[in-house]
Amino acid sequence: MDYNFSEDLKAIRALLNLTQNELAEAVGVGQITISRSESKVTKPSIQLLKQVYSFAYRKKIELNKLKQMFWLDNINTDHKLLFHGSKSGIEGEISPTKGRANNDFGRGFYTGENYEQSVSFTSNFEKSCIYFLDFDESNLVCKKYNVNQEWMLTIAYYRGRLNQYKDHPVIKKMVEDSKNCDYIIAPIADNRMFQIINSFIDGEITDEQCKHCLAATNLGNQYILISEKAIRQVKMVERCFVCDEEREHYKKIRSQDVKTGDDKVKLARIKYRGQGLYIDEILK
Repeated sequence: MDYNFSEDLKAIRALLNLTQNELAEAVGVGQITISRSESKVTKPSIQLLKQVYSFAYRKKIELNKLKQMFWLDNINTDHKLLFHGSKSGIEGEISPTKGRANNDFGRGFYTGENYEQSVSFTSNFEKSCIYFLDFDESNLVCKKYNVNQEWMLTIAYYRGRLNQYKDHPVIKKMVEDSKNCDYIIAPIADNRMFQIINSFIDGEITDEQCKHCLAATNLGNQYILISEKAIRQVKMVERCFVCDEEREHYKKIRSQDVKTGDDKVKLARIKYRGQGLYIDEILK
């Protein structure tokens, strides 16, 4: 899917009340370049995309957030607007089998319910972009997780930390439950959160400490499409370019949230010390 650059150019000019010539002069290109891009005669270069979207963002035009608002306004009942952050773009058809086996819930197509979160997770990649997806949730089986023991153990299993317990009845039932569905809704677990889960698996903290530490670093929910049926009910509706300025903006917000979350984790370890069960007590 290509960027909707033609319509974006028109929107930027309308919001800033600029002619094609004025916009061309502002971004350092010829008027013919803007004209041919608006009429879709030529496909924009990466450099032109950077120049135009960076200019708009510096002028306080948060085009992608405006698009999010419009898509949310027009989403059908039983549908969900989801976001997929990509390091360099999606090639070919989306599939539930292309992902890594050691993701949070194994292979699947991973999406989020929050645009800002998707940007922040891909902010370190220069060619990153965000896809908007219309997901029809009707007639699908969903498995939903909360920040609890089941979620922690499931993630630990798929990330390869429970090999010594793989034949335990609790783990076998847990894995079966995670596969008997079309899609999963679960809290996002980034590398910081996985370090906390590691501390639980290593017997350093209890499940209660782990749960509250993880809750302190809440990143919102992810939607993982794991069946072909679920994939058939998701449609890519927009591909959004993320300029350097926007990526830096969300990177700073992410850094601030990390500092606050780390402080909460430290307090949670102290407050819930001695409460709950250790891993060897749960899987004895």
